[in-house]
Amino acid sequence: MRLAVPGLPGVLTLLGTAMLLSAFAMLIIAGLWGAVKITVRSVLDYCSFKQRAQRRLWFAQARQDQVKRLFYFKTRQIKYFNELSRKRLLKRNNRKHIRSLSKAIDQDLLSIKVKLPGAAYQQLQQDHARYRNRQDIEALLILQKKIATLV
Repeated sequence: MRLAVPGLPGVLTLLGTAMLLSAFAMLIIAGLWGAVKITVRSVLDYCSFKQRAQRRLWFAQARQDQVKRLFYFKTRQIKYFNELSRKRLLKRNNRKHIRSLSKAIDQDLLSIKVKLPGAAYQQLQQDHARYRNRQDIEALLILQKKIATLV
C-alpha cells in the first residue's frame, strides 16, 4: 500500500495530456513559422533586382514576339487585299478589252456582210455572241483572225 499512490494516475494523465497538447502546439507553431519564412523569402526573391530584371526581359521578349506576329499578319493582310484589287482590276480590264474587241468584230462583220453567204454570216454572228457572253478572249481573237482571212 505504501507504493500505491492514489492520485498518481490522474496526475500522469494530466501531465501526458499537457505534453501532447504542447507537442501539437509546437508542431503547429513550427509549421506556421516555416510557412511565414517561405512566404517572406518568396516575396523578397520576387522583389529582388535579379527577378525584376528577368521579368522585364521576358516582357520585352513577349512584346517583340507580339510585334513580329502583328507585322506578319499585317503584311499577309496587305498582300491579300492587294491581290484582290489586282484581280478586280484585271477582270475590269479584261471586260473592257472584250467590249472593244467585240465592237471591232461587229464592225468587221458589218464590213464583210455583203461578201458572205447568209448562213456563214449568221454562224459568225452566233459564234461572236456566244464567245462574248462566255467572256472568252482567246476565242474572240481566233474569230477576229478568221474574219480577217475571209476578207
